[in-house]
Amino acid sequence: MIGDGSGEKGAETPNGSITKKRTAQLSHDQIVPGGSTGLTGLAQWRAQYERWRTKVSARLSALDLAPDLARDIGSARWLRGMATLIGLSAVAIAMFPGFSSVEAAPAMRIDGAARDEFRSHMIMPLALGADSGRHMGATAIVTPLARAPERPQIEVMATLAKGDSFSRMLRRAGVSGSEADHLTQLIADQIDLQDLKPGTQVDLTLGRRTTQDAPRPLTEMHFRARFDLEMAAQRQNGRLVITPRTIKVDSTPLRIRGTVGPSLYRSAREAGAPPRAVQQYLRTLGGDVNLDRDVDARDEFDLIVDYKRAETGDVEMGDLLYAALLRDGQPVKQLMRWGDEGKFYQPSGLGEQRDGLMAPVPGRITSRYGMRRHPILGYKRMHRGLDFKASYGTPIYAASDGTVQYAGRHGGHGNYVKIAHGGGLATGYAHMSRIAARRGAHVKRGQIIGYVGSTGLSTGPHLHYEMYRNGTTINPASVNFVTRDRISGRELANFRDRMSRLTKVEAGAALEVLKPAEEAQPEREIDKVNGPRKVG
Repeated sequence: MIGDGSGEKGAETPNGSITKKRTAQLSHDQIVPGGSTGLTGLAQWRAQYERWRTKVSARLSALDLAPDLARDIGSARWLRGMATLIGLSAVAIAMFPGFSSVEAAPAMRIDGAARDEFRSHMIMPLALGADSGRHMGATAIVTPLARAPERPQIEVMATLAKGDSFSRMLRRAGVSGSEADHLTQLIADQIDLQDLKPGTQVDLTLGRRTTQDAPRPLTEMHFRARFDLEMAAQRQNGRLVITPRTIKVDSTPLRIRGTVGPSLYRSAREAGAPPRAVQQYLRTLGGDVNLDRDVDARDEFDLIVDYKRAETGDVEMGDLLYAALLRDGQPVKQLMRWGDEGKFYQPSGLGEQRDGLMAPVPGRITSRYGMRRHPILGYKRMHRGLDFKASYGTPIYAASDGTVQYAGRHGGHGNYVKIAHGGGLATGYAHMSRIAARRGAHVKRGQIIGYVGSTGLSTGPHLHYEMYRNGTTINPASVNFVTRDRISGRELANFRDRMSRLTKVEAGAALEVLKPAEEAQPEREIDKVNGPRKVG
């Protein structure tokens, strides 16, 4: 033990450091009056702050407010970290700056007069009823109206829609129900309303109302009922009077001739033929003539189109009436439209050539003609037709014109129809769900004769299609015959007479100026007395 001069003793450590430090402190206290009270300055404040920082850091570290959110998901520690994240995010969103416009002083100071001057150059006041850009406010001498005055009459254009009635169209235009029905009856007494085509435009003039809630009365009406007829209605002495006016129409067909040149279509169009007529011409001749191989650039085309022109200047273009191909001035092929069906015939009465067969259903072939294993019977046997894939209820069409030889149940064929086409050829249609033809009936090419089904020996809905030659089945894919209609006797004579008159029409004759019909001048009473008296 070592004494320190104050009577206190300290323990000696192996290296004697503690005893020496304590002795030094006591000696300093004896030298500096007041002892530790000298640390009240900046050093003491720093020491205190350091102790406080260390203590707070230890407590915050113990809180663990920002744990790793990828670990211990769902635990209390993880939930505490998630709460910290949500709180910090909320604070960040709350302190996010706004999107309000940045206010700035204008480039120049604008007073009220300058603002009015700028407003006078706008177009918005014009839409609000001002005469110019400057808004004209009402003065004290202006008396407001109870209601705006109506026009004495208004003009309306109504259009007859598809499936619409004439009376309903008038009601939509503002005509009263009773007046619309009465006017419709007056027009029906003059023409058949069924002749009015959809899209017909009717010009109406409606007069002044008798009261504010009453419909406007019809004072005048005009419309084109037909190409050669115009209808007008006017109110005379309080009653509507219908006045039909016949329009002069020239029905001279339009004949167009020219040289084929490098392109038949382009040459015909350059000659003035309408596109629809040229397409009909090519389709009609294409059945008898190979337009790519058998037509020379020096040949001439000759076509006649149904053509009507009215004195009003309107033109109505119809179908192709006559088609011919000339070589060295002589016709190589001539065809003219004849009959209600609009088929083309040659001068000899022979009709245009048409492919006699068409696909009976719109589907692909799933099984062809030949030997195969029957899907139901399980052994190989001859498949005497073509199977077409089609869904249940698909319409089945006649492959060509002919007469129904059989229609009904036919063993493994199920519901079956057989059609004879002439020349020993016939076609059969099997496994129908329903038959739409009767025995002995004459059917046209493309006419519906039944519907796809799965009757008889069938695994599913399809069409079994067969072809017969003199009663024996043959491969339908190996036959491609054509059909031609023929006229004879009195009908052939009338046909040739019509063709003779049609071919006498001069090319371009239908394009001459049509003079309007001369209106009959009213006869004066003085002429009745002095003029010659009409007898009979």
